[in-house]
Amino acid sequence: MPPTNHAGANRTSRTRTGRTSRTSSTSRRRTLRREVPSTVGLLADAEDFAAMCGYRSFTFDQPADYPDYLHHVDGLLRSLAAQGIHTTVALFDPEEYADYCADHGLDPDTAETRTRFTAELAGAGAGLPYGGQPVDELVPLLVDEAVRHATWEYATTLLAQVGACADCGEDIGQASFERAAAALRRLLAGADPGHHHLVCSVPTETEQLVAVLHAQTSGDPEALPLVESRESLDFVTVLAAGLALGGPGGLVLRSTAEGHRDRVHGWRLDRGRLTALSAAAVFNAYCTDADTGEPVAPEPGVEYCPGYEVDDPGPHG
Repeated sequence: MPPTNHAGANRTSRTRTGRTSRTSSTSRRRTLRREVPSTVGLLADAEDFAAMCGYRSFTFDQPADYPDYLHHVDGLLRSLAAQGIHTTVALFDPEEYADYCADHGLDPDTAETRTRFTAELAGAGAGLPYGGQPVDELVPLLVDEAVRHATWEYATTLLAQVGACADCGEDIGQASFERAAAALRRLLAGADPGHHHLVCSVPTETEQLVAVLHAQTSGDPEALPLVESRESLDFVTVLAAGLALGGPGGLVLRSTAEGHRDRVHGWRLDRGRLTALSAAAVFNAYCTDADTGEPVAPEPGVEYCPGYEVDDPGPHG
């Protein structure tokens, strides 16, 4: 029987144990990394890219390299997804970045500052989760999301600034929001079964507020409409701003159901009221070019219908 080398066996055991421990630690770190979300700031166009090329610490220095930049961002997003890492993509605006650095006393020409700014973009809620889309499809989606978020923020600010009623002390912004939410419920309750596309437009002193909502109703009075919660909040907030400001505005509901013509209903905002339009007024609004005022041919397969009562004005309506 050959002699047993206890010392060698102990060294082998320690080596295996150490390797196993290191492997386990590496595996754990990789697993933990998959639970740490990432945020990627995306430059939406060549002009924004060129502005960032002016920073010496930026990876690219030639404005003509924007297509190459998009190629590398696409590869980065795919790599993160392959590792199982949840990634949010947000628009990186160079002007906002410069203002952010000035406000916080930060050096804009460092990767650390860009990372901090990008992280705060995601925290503001203006980003989109990466779902495997090509980067050229992501850009328009991000632009739409940024516009939506800015619209909601501005409408919220307007509601907060309206103040309280001089007669009763009630918060007009809050009361208008509650009225708008009730109006949306009545809009969907009064619509035919099918898919609905709603647009609310409210002009203000500085910009046009527009909110879009998609909903599905079944015709069952006991069933709740299928509505995306983020869209619903945006829509109600913009409508509430229109009610609170008391200025002009409009709302259109278009319903689509299989086997039926599309039906279009309309309302106008006027002096804090949401008033139903007649069928003729809806037709005129739909068949008039908003920019030129010239008539537009009616859309085939569309029925222009009057609005119905949806607003229950309170003491401030």
